Amino acid sequence: MMKQAEPGIDALQEIVARALDLAKQNGASAAEGSASFSSGLSVTVRLREVETLEYHRDQGLGLTVYFGQRKGSASTSDISIAAVEETVRRACGLARYGEEDDCAGLADPARLARNIPDLDLHHPWSLEPHQAIELATECEAAALDHDERIRNSEGATVGTLSGCRVYGNTNDFLAGFRDSSHSLSCAVLAEGDGGMERDFEYTVSRNADDLLGPVVVGREAAAKAVKRLGATKLDTRKAPVLFPARLARGFFGHLLGAISGGSLYRKSTFLLDSLDTQVLADFVTIDERPHLPAGLASSPFDDEGVATVDRRLVDAGVIKGYILGSYYARKLGMESTGNAGGIHNLIVSDTGHGFTDLLAEMDRGLLVTELIGHGVNPVTGDYSRGAVGFWVENGEIRFPVAEITMAGNLQDMYRHIVAIGNDVDLRGGIRTGSVLVEEMTIAGS
Repeated sequence: MMKQAEPGIDALQEIVARALDLAKQNGASAAEGSASFSSGLSVTVRLREVETLEYHRDQGLGLTVYFGQRKGSASTSDISIAAVEETVRRACGLARYGEEDDCAGLADPARLARNIPDLDLHHPWSLEPHQAIELATECEAAALDHDERIRNSEGATVGTLSGCRVYGNTNDFLAGFRDSSHSLSCAVLAEGDGGMERDFEYTVSRNADDLLGPVVVGREAAAKAVKRLGATKLDTRKAPVLFPARLARGFFGHLLGAISGGSLYRKSTFLLDSLDTQVLADFVTIDERPHLPAGLASSPFDDEGVATVDRRLVDAGVIKGYILGSYYARKLGMESTGNAGGIHNLIVSDTGHGFTDLLAEMDRGLLVTELIGHGVNPVTGDYSRGAVGFWVENGEIRFPVAEITMAGNLQDMYRHIVAIGNDVDLRGGIRTGSVLVEEMTIAGS
């Protein structure tokens, strides 16, 4: 594969430094900028034929300038000298006519990252197109051949991406790092018992050596689809609900949204003024660990250059910190928590239960395997979503269920977590095991 020259960290730092200097020359009192570059390959094979083969190459510069408390921003995907100069002029032009905002400005210089650790985030994968096609083909074939009831496929996809990013501001901060991400996924459809069901499996990692094998991914996707055949409705009832680890990330994701700066400032959250209050069951602890080696959400600094640090977000069910960048921290009379751009590896404590232990603990209830729709009210915490899963009796999975709705309120759901499994899913920025909730309303036929 022919490749163009790729800008490295040094080249991106030069671009950001030039943009910052030009902003000052154009009258800006302060400025910050970020530049990034990434390249990669993705291949999708469907029904044993290559469906898509794409090479990705993305680059860009984003710049924000301040004229006192007035702010202007501009961005470009062209990082040539002329394009950088034009981007600076446009940002400065916007800032001159912007509204004054007392909370606008760069992050506190004292909180910027001055020591940049190597977090082992960059593991490029020299994957040629024919190799990617072979992997995707092997993955899908494993799914299609797993069971005669697998009748169709949405395909298997292999993807690899590698790049670097740089952030700098006029408070003498300029740093960057390289990173990579690789994945393999497969989705298939099973047909039988008068119906058709779809399911999928995937694996993702910074290092391609840590990916699950294509046969494992394909067979698991097929097995999950087949298990869903013959799904039935349930009559309306109240019962315990078990969220498997891959869905439990979203369960805790609603918590993060509720304690984030924008929601708190706008008073559009069911966890307003929740600092130092009991919100979750008293055995739940959540830590942020930004410097985990090769972590999917690891970063030495946030989007404003603020140093990321280990901290406890939830201690024995009590909220001990919010999720803040500099702007909303100032709006709330607080300080940045190093979360401009999001969280960095949340670790949810477990209660020592394996997955089968959680089924036994639940005894009789719903194991939900897929959630449908976005029926969560961030202001009230009301939760109502379509669901697919399995009904459990005497701690054992009995039959698949579909066309049901789960309803509750997140405040009650968090307080009534019964147990958290040790079957931790590492495929995202929230590392948690499966979560058993004491009771929800399940609406069916």
